[in-house]
Amino acid sequence: MIQQADLTPRQAWERLESDPDAVLVDVRTSAEWSFVGLPDLTSVGKRVVPIEWTTFPEGAPNPRFLDDLRASIPSDDTPVLFLCRSGARSTAATAAATAAGYTAAHNVTEGFEGELDAQGHRAVNGWKQAGLPWRQG
Repeated sequence: MIQQADLTPRQAWERLESDPDAVLVDVRTSAEWSFVGLPDLTSVGKRVVPIEWTTFPEGAPNPRFLDDLRASIPSDDTPVLFLCRSGARSTAATAAATAAGYTAAHNVTEGFEGELDAQGHRAVNGWKQAGLPWRQG
C-alpha cells in the first residue's frame, strides 16, 4: 500500500523519534546545507541524507536523484521524509519517490526555513521556527 502524506516539521520530528526505520532526506542544494544549516538528528541516533533535487549552482534538475535515493535507501517500504526550504521541492521529490515505488514517502510541509513573512523573511514556520534541532553547516 502506498502512503504519501504531508507531515508538519513537528510531526516529522516525532516520526523520526518514534520510528527507528524513518529516514529524513534533505533535498535542498549543497549551498543551502552549508550556509543555511541542516536538521540535527543526533539526539535520535540518525543522520540526514542529503540528496539535491536541483543541482547547485546550475539550478537544473538532478538527473541522479532517484539513483542517489535508491543507493541511500534501497528498501521501498522505508518511511522516507522529504524536506526542502519551504515544501515545494520536497513535494516534487515525494511524488517522484512514490512513482519510483517507495510506499511510505512523506513531504515535510513548511520545509526547513518556512514561508516568507510580510517583510520577506523566512520567519513564519518551518523546521527552524518550530524549535527543532538543527546545526549550521
